[in-house]
Amino acid sequence: MNTQINIAGVTFKNPVTVGSGTFGSGMEYSEFVNLNRLGAVTTKGVANIPWPGNPTPRVTEVYGGMLNAIGLQNPGIDVFCERDLKFLEDYDTKVIVNVCGKSVQDYVDVVERLSDEKRVDLLEINVSCPNVKEGAIAFGQKADALFGITSELKKHAKQPIIMKLSPNVTDITEMARAAEAAGADALSLINTLTGMKIDINRRTFALANKTGGMSGPAIKPIAVRMVYQTAQAVKIPIIGMGGIATAEDAIEFILAGATGVSVGAANFVDPYATIKVIEGIEEYMRKYNVENITDLIGAVH
Repeated sequence: MNTQINIAGVTFKNPVTVGSGTFGSGMEYSEFVNLNRLGAVTTKGVANIPWPGNPTPRVTEVYGGMLNAIGLQNPGIDVFCERDLKFLEDYDTKVIVNVCGKSVQDYVDVVERLSDEKRVDLLEINVSCPNVKEGAIAFGQKADALFGITSELKKHAKQPIIMKLSPNVTDITEMARAAEAAGADALSLINTLTGMKIDINRRTFALANKTGGMSGPAIKPIAVRMVYQTAQAVKIPIIGMGGIATAEDAIEFILAGATGVSVGAANFVDPYATIKVIEGIEEYMRKYNVENITDLIGAVH
């Protein structure tokens, strides 16, 4: 039974990684999860300088999931390299670094800084965070802007780049094609959907940011649909995410066309979720005599 997948020339031992921002950079979950079992660790978003994030409250539960408006708080690239990448040196898993910024130059600064970091296998470019007012989401909602930043980053990146797409668009396939045409090596989707919650007792917004990114089981059918559409529109690999909590969820994404899958909000509910998903995929393969996980990719097409 072979669970290995390949994304942009990088071989993963299995298709399971984690949603950026839901797992720290691995250290925070290492007491619960054997990181060596994961196909990859996807780090929290990192910028060229420290970001304080949005005012609190920044997280609230909603029916079927959660809203967050963290605002990509992070300690900056220097601390990240010295602390988080150094920690990950002790583990035999791939590392995907999520990169954020407010301008093209911000992204370029981080990509260049990571060019010589041997512990970094791929870069996931976050151009789709709905909780940052400057930059970020603007690049992910217009095809020409997405093409521009993707092509520019490809000039500077030594590692393959994965463009993380926003679901808050009219046509996800238009965005996917723009990223592919600009040279993206892979795509990840979907990022969170923009949502809102109002506290009726206080008659105010539940989040200080007013809106937040919706994640969790409620968004899975939308995510599966977008992965399916994207897989038919482009030839580059896709990492599917959005409401994955079980192996059944993960397999659904793979059948829809995802090469890899990412477990996000479920980590907050169950810190062992990733391992359960990996074991469940293996059990499914045994049950249906699937010798190679790649035989399942896009099987419903």
